[in-house]
Amino acid sequence: MKFIVKIGLLGLLMLSLEAKNYEVKMLDIDAKNQAMVFEPAVLHIEVGDSVTFVPTHKSHWAKSVIVPEGATKFESKLDEKATFKFEKEGVYLYECPPHRMMNMLGFIQVGKAQNLDKIKNAVPKLEKRAMMNQGRLESYVKELK
Repeated sequence: MKFIVKIGLLGLLMLSLEAKNYEVKMLDIDAKNQAMVFEPAVLHIEVGDSVTFVPTHKSHWAKSVIVPEGATKFESKLDEKATFKFEKEGVYLYECPPHRMMNMLGFIQVGKAQNLDKIKNAVPKLEKRAMMNQGRLESYVKELK
C-alpha cells in the first residue's frame, strides 16, 4: 500500500514539474496601437498550468466572466500581479472590470474547448455592450479550437 501511495505522489510531483507558468500583460496600449488589451489576448495552455496577470499601468485587474463547469472563478486585485492555476479543461473568458466597455477581455483555453458553444453565445452580447474595439472578441474566438 505504501508503495502505491509513493508512486502516486511521485506521479503528482512529475506533473507539477511539467506544469508551465504563462504571463498575461494588462496594457493600456500594445505594440499594434490597440487600446486596453491583454497580451496575449488568447492563450492556449494545459491542465495544471498557471497564468500570471501583470498590470503594466494603473487601474487594471483580471476577473473571470465565464469558466468551465466545475472550475473555480478567479479575480486579482487592483494594480497587483496575481497567479492562478487552471485545473479544469475548457475556455475561460475574463475581463478587466474598469475597461470592460472598451472590450478589454481575453480568453484562456485549457486543453480542449469543451464549453466553446457557451463562449460563442456570450460574445455577441458582450460585443454589443462595448463602446470601443467592437469586433475584437469575435476575432479572438476564431483562435479557439
